[in-house]
Amino acid sequence: MASDFTVIRDTDAPASVPKGMVVAMGNFDGVHLGHRAVIDAALRMGQAHARPAFALTFEPHPRRYFSPNTPQFRLTDETAKLRLLAGTGLSGAVVMTFDRRRAETTAQHFIHHDLIERLGISGVAVGYDFHFGKGRVGSPGLLVTEAPRLGIEVDVQAHVDIAERPVSSSAIREALAEGQIDEATAMLGGPWFINGEVVHGEKRGRDLGFPTANIRLDKNCGLKHGIYAVRVGLGDRRFEAVASFGRRPTFDNGAPLLEVFLFDFAGDLYGSRLDVAFIAFLREELKFDGVEALIRQVNDDSARARERLAATPDAFPRLGIVG
Repeated sequence: MASDFTVIRDTDAPASVPKGMVVAMGNFDGVHLGHRAVIDAALRMGQAHARPAFALTFEPHPRRYFSPNTPQFRLTDETAKLRLLAGTGLSGAVVMTFDRRRAETTAQHFIHHDLIERLGISGVAVGYDFHFGKGRVGSPGLLVTEAPRLGIEVDVQAHVDIAERPVSSSAIREALAEGQIDEATAMLGGPWFINGEVVHGEKRGRDLGFPTANIRLDKNCGLKHGIYAVRVGLGDRRFEAVASFGRRPTFDNGAPLLEVFLFDFAGDLYGSRLDVAFIAFLREELKFDGVEALIRQVNDDSARARERLAATPDAFPRLGIVG
């Protein structure tokens, strides 16, 4: 299946850039409801003027450049972010490399050289708190001030609140760290998900009658250790499952690992890449006195996971195809 979602990078020739595009500009970690408000504004602007609407984002995340020694829990790596952006209806994404040169680019130079001369934008949508340029002096207000002279349209979106709390990537990270999956899902507008390759493990699950697909998450993943009801994507197929994320205290208390037991599935998943969407937090990670107690608990966890998944039959991220 071909993709209509185009990714443009710094190294691409100018001819590949559709002039007159509208851009939704931001870091878009998680592509949450606040980000989607900006994206929707760009889509409306593009539709009104018959222009393609793109996301404009930065990789790696600027936090990695400014704080290289500080662990960074990203909600979405670059690939996951692009897949989510591709599911919004945008025509594509402009991915700008965030490095020393980018960090030292002034806001005015960024506007005139990158936005106007290189991309030839006709409009830009941003969130109320988005800053850019050296020293973060670029702001939505600066874009609004420059707009008439540059002949572009600017749309600044206010914050999005849920239960009187502003939606933000940091708030979602905090919710995931506390196992508050419902709260994270509400702010994201859909389940948080990871994508990873199935690797070989100790085969303990198979020996216990619960063969698991093991996935190593990023070392900085801040998800709370525990048991989750999850929904798994394998290509176009969907499976319900129960998953454990943690150190396996009953056995070895080793490095964190995501272990996913797919219901009603038989087959070899080693080497496959799975999308795992987190639907509900079921319980804390526990240490059991013996194998029999663990098996009883897994059966109970599986039953509870099936109940939670049955209550949300369509919960899965809306992912597009990135060419």
